[in-house]
Amino acid sequence: MTGTAAPAPERTFAVVVGIERYAAGPDWDLPGPAGDALRFRSWLLRLGVPEQNILLHLNPLTGSDVPYRPADHATLRQLVVSGLHPLRGEALWVWWGGHGVLDRAERLRLFCEDATTADKRNLDLDSMRRTLASDALPGFGRQIWIVDACQTFEEEYGFQHTLPAETLPVGRRVQSHHQTLLLAATRGQRATNDPVRGTGLFSASVLEALDSRCGPVGGGARQWPDPEALFGDVQQRVERLRAERRTDQLPMMWLYAPQRSEHPAPPTPATAPPRAAVGMANAPGQPMERLIGALLAYPMMTDPEERQAIIMELGEATRTVERMRRHTKPRTDLIGIVRALSEAPGELWLLHAAVTLLDDDEQRAVALEAAVHACAGPRPAG
Repeated sequence: MTGTAAPAPERTFAVVVGIERYAAGPDWDLPGPAGDALRFRSWLLRLGVPEQNILLHLNPLTGSDVPYRPADHATLRQLVVSGLHPLRGEALWVWWGGHGVLDRAERLRLFCEDATTADKRNLDLDSMRRTLASDALPGFGRQIWIVDACQTFEEEYGFQHTLPAETLPVGRRVQSHHQTLLLAATRGQRATNDPVRGTGLFSASVLEALDSRCGPVGGGARQWPDPEALFGDVQQRVERLRAERRTDQLPMMWLYAPQRSEHPAPPTPATAPPRAAVGMANAPGQPMERLIGALLAYPMMTDPEERQAIIMELGEATRTVERMRRHTKPRTDLIGIVRALSEAPGELWLLHAAVTLLDDDEQRAVALEAAVHACAGPRPAG
């Protein structure tokens, strides 16, 4: 990988955030970001970055053997505004995984763990970046930010309460910081999460790219990654996921340097948009959202045992799905089931047959058939 000599590991620091659970309640649960954050931490440790240089802030759905700090608004705000100032280093990684939304002013807001439906506590990504591009953070001329969060429009959610807004304090402008931000999705898009594997598809792509491109070079030395080459690698990996109909997101890159500031437009994809973009949720009207809605219309879908009974009707071809642990949330469970069945042609039609066998309501069956057809194409012959 093209790059410059890496700074000494002891002069490399990282802010690593992964939020899976929110004060807003279980409807906001997002399995994946904490695990992705821990995998990124492991990658940094393999590169020799001291453990004390990795500032880990999590709120996982399950326990963690690794000590971590909270990811509430006050803690993260303090870290950005003043907590990093005493550190002395050359390179900074910022990794953030969790829920996000693009507000009406076109600013990406990243929700903190203490966000509630009435008080959606968040940090403004661009405001954070500006703070850490000023002399509020001496040194740290090389910064790579990796943000796996949605950029869906605020108005899509019909929030009853407005988003709290805050601009963080900024120090004096300097001419030494080079910042590259890699974002999971472009304007208006969701960042796909795979609840079965417990990972964000963008995060997984970044980690794979880092593993393949940032290993040791001659004499055991390591290179600091060329952010643009890294982004190109990630784009190719995500494009393959698009071709497999696992997502429709297009990653973005923002560049900020003393003589350069760019938001390059995402390239026109080489493949057609997928029929089924699978994640924690999908944009209204997309085939996957239509299919999940048609399945949720069946009363039996609210019961994990009934969902397992449906799976048992699918036969030998779907033993992997049968072994999946049933999630307590019907929607999350169904996304995982559909995601797994989508990998083999015709298996979504097996799901249709099993559901309609156990519930013969004609109106629901018509809606389900149309939804499966939109996702999987015509019913296989025979």
